Amino acid sequence: MSTVAPAPYFDISDSTFAMHSEAVRAARSQSWFARTNYGVAVLRYNEVSHLLKDQRLKQGSAQWPEHNGVHGGLFFDWWTENLLVLEGEDHHRIRRLVNPAFSPRHIEPLIVRFEALAEELVNNFVADGHCEFVRDFAEPYATRVLCILLGIPETEWPTIARLASTVGLALGVHIKRDLEQVEAALAELYAYAEALIVDRRAAPGDDFITRLVVANRDGDSLSDAELRNAIVLLIFGGMDTTRNQLGLALQSFVHNPEQWDLLGQRPDLGRKAVDEVLRTNPTTTWVTREAVADFTYNDLFIAGGTTVHLFTQVSGTDPLAFPDPEMNLLGEHAPHYGFGGGVHHCLGHFVAKADMGVALPLLARRLRNVRIDGVEEWMPDSGNTGPVRLPLSFTPAP
Repeated sequence: MSTVAPAPYFDISDSTFAMHSEAVRAARSQSWFARTNYGVAVLRYNEVSHLLKDQRLKQGSAQWPEHNGVHGGLFFDWWTENLLVLEGEDHHRIRRLVNPAFSPRHIEPLIVRFEALAEELVNNFVADGHCEFVRDFAEPYATRVLCILLGIPETEWPTIARLASTVGLALGVHIKRDLEQVEAALAELYAYAEALIVDRRAAPGDDFITRLVVANRDGDSLSDAELRNAIVLLIFGGMDTTRNQLGLALQSFVHNPEQWDLLGQRPDLGRKAVDEVLRTNPTTTWVTREAVADFTYNDLFIAGGTTVHLFTQVSGTDPLAFPDPEMNLLGEHAPHYGFGGGVHHCLGHFVAKADMGVALPLLARRLRNVRIDGVEEWMPDSGNTGPVRLPLSFTPAP
């Protein structure tokens, strides 16, 4: 085994750990990896690219509850059985069955509804010259888009938002503290999903739930438990990540006002804006893998069972891969990993590009000179992050 120089170290469970920090950038300059209290963190783009596809690593997020002292219960059972963490044939089979529901041909006809929704929400506050962005736009937009996709009344969005946000606490550093309310919300979502399944079997519609209920390939179909787990994951992931990513986008554009002005003039750059925000400021700041067996990579010995965090946010601004790493809507960059990669690439990536790709240009056209105006509140800057409260002021466009 080769000897390697001492690597940087981070306690990534510490609530003060910040992915957007000089310490992490300095570590990336020093080494392609860092040691952490959970294993190894990969900091540079090329290494992240290689290891995302390395078959000596499997999905590692399944270990998240146990890493935090949660070894059983409702959340543990759901988390270890959902598509996000399944591996091998189980993962391949369920993904193969649910993938057609996410086809672009089902999403494109809904874009006009996304546009109307974004206009409606902006009209509610634009004349004031200020808003609390999470409350007034990001959360209702993300949740009502989800309601449109699922074919449920948009009036139910506050309930969906509350339940999804509460389940999202399980991905934070205080999972054990929050576990009781997480499991209560998960139980409500289970009941909600099961009612939707019964309804769509009786009265099919043109929506995601119906497409999942009737999914069948070569005589194979989703079981009731698989359907429920998939719907709960869709509700949680579809709302939580979009809300967070919209808030992070506004944070990014506040610091890049010329890019905001450009987006307001060029709505065709909407999906490029989504990619640039995901590259430089993603809500999912790392993806996790686990070594299947002992192996050596770039002179680093990685023992079987080691957790490997691939720091996708840090790698997305790696100057070795991006000589000009700042946000640039007109630039050409290597692919980002804001949607993960390999066999676990996010199924909902097209939906995210469609709904945020509509919302961001509309916001840029209607809100000029956007700036943060008041006390911000943020989730920890690691794992899954985003704003809890983001007060903005702006000049309404004529």
